[in-house]
Amino acid sequence: MTSRERVETALDHREPDRTPIDLGSTTVTGMHASTVYRLRQALALDPPGTPIRVVEPVQMLGEIDDRLLTALGIDVVGVRGTRCKFGFALEHWKEWRLFDGTPVLVPGEFNTAVEPDGSIVQFPQGDPSAPASGRMPAGGWYFDAIVRQEPIDESRLDPSDNLEEFGPISRADLDWMEAETRRREPGGRAIVLAIGGTAFGDISNVPAPMLRRPRGIRDVEEWYVSILTRPGYVRQIFERQCEIALANLAAVHKRTAGRVSALYLTGTDFGAQRGAFVSPAIYRDLFLPFHKALTDWVHRNTGWKCFIHSCGSVVELIPLFLEAGFDILNPVQVSAAGMDPAVLKERFGDRLCFWGGGVDTQRTLPFGTAQEVERQVSERIRRFSRGGGYVFNPIHNVQAAVPVENILAMFEAARRAG
Repeated sequence: MTSRERVETALDHREPDRTPIDLGSTTVTGMHASTVYRLRQALALDPPGTPIRVVEPVQMLGEIDDRLLTALGIDVVGVRGTRCKFGFALEHWKEWRLFDGTPVLVPGEFNTAVEPDGSIVQFPQGDPSAPASGRMPAGGWYFDAIVRQEPIDESRLDPSDNLEEFGPISRADLDWMEAETRRREPGGRAIVLAIGGTAFGDISNVPAPMLRRPRGIRDVEEWYVSILTRPGYVRQIFERQCEIALANLAAVHKRTAGRVSALYLTGTDFGAQRGAFVSPAIYRDLFLPFHKALTDWVHRNTGWKCFIHSCGSVVELIPLFLEAGFDILNPVQVSAAGMDPAVLKERFGDRLCFWGGGVDTQRTLPFGTAQEVERQVSERIRRFSRGGGYVFNPIHNVQAAVPVENILAMFEAARRAG
């Protein structure tokens, strides 16, 4: 089987020749740039000191290029837009260093300043004249959003203020997506597409790190409170966002045709460690109609599978995710309450593809031994892959400071178990 055939067979709930493996096809299945550097050095892919491109500057994710994909036996690649969450283009690369000294390449408009406490701040659209929108603590690994909430005047609150970051997809992004899917197709790997603007209430977007001076409700706590206290306001935002997203889906589909296997639709988190923090009633009322509008369009007009990412314990929401039309669940955080792999597979495995869950990235991968990693990977694949419906990936991105021997053990076990 080609990699694409392997992935699409699994997504159709049939058993492929081996379990397909993902690394880096989305911004929630990748690897921190410092870890990419150490992994490439361990595999002797680069001379020492060769910098790693940072392709997602908020989480500081490193590029997973074709050589690394081949070395690890990865079956999936991703295609997304030309700009990052800080609003600047991923181009005109320049040298930079992480706190631990890892050499990286960052986009030309990656403009930072050092604060008195040693932290580093990042600016929206690379504009230092605007208030900073991200902060990396001294010695840290990635940027946290800076909340820049203006005082709220209820009498002047306008849903359009929370829509400033959404709009028609640019010609540059359309050209890029067409060119990238055409470039990637001959490689034989499955393509996951992300067009942006299709996630409703994604808390990583609410503070609008890409906007110079965001308006509307931009405080994280205030947004979550608003789901209960201002549902009409939130619904108006989602209605207009959905209209924009549907138009963008149609435009992208015309340019990417049959080259795409799956569509990353949403990264809005609905779960915490011990349970969902959005009730089934709220999800059904406020989120499901808009998710279903997008998945219905995708299923009517394309052969793509629809991908939802939500961390945490979402077992009580999974029936609603299925009702909303999602085909794929990620990251499958089996360490959260109620997310036992055997139970998930038994209850939902004939209708939902599990993409992730392959090893615990909170404990086992960073702190366990290579042998413990191998055992957990083998066990997870055994449970999830029966009858198809599984793509291997760790639970969320591989973070910094993870032992390289554990990462190598993870991929070796995945290839062997699959």
